[in-house]
Amino acid sequence: MGFFTWIIFGALVGWIANIVVGGADRQRQGCLVSVLVGVLGAALGGFIYQLATGEHQRFGFDFPSFGVAILGAIVLLAILRLVRSAGRNRDRDRL
Repeated sequence: MGFFTWIIFGALVGWIANIVVGGADRQRQGCLVSVLVGVLGAALGGFIYQLATGEHQRFGFDFPSFGVAILGAIVLLAILRLVRSAGRNRDRDRL
């Protein structure tokens, strides 16, 4: 995929993953963050796919790649939100 295709792909994946995960941070996430989450989620999803199946995932604009990327972005968002909430709880306990 070309550079602009990755941006479009990442924006769509990040937006869908953000809707699925939900939460209070959903409204504050901008377009740039959605693209980053989508692209990094696609890489994470490809890594998880390779660990699970032993095959390399080739990313193109097709449904299997889109699904793997969305799952990776959902995992990434869930991890980020867990880390963020753990930090907030630790700060709250200090007060």
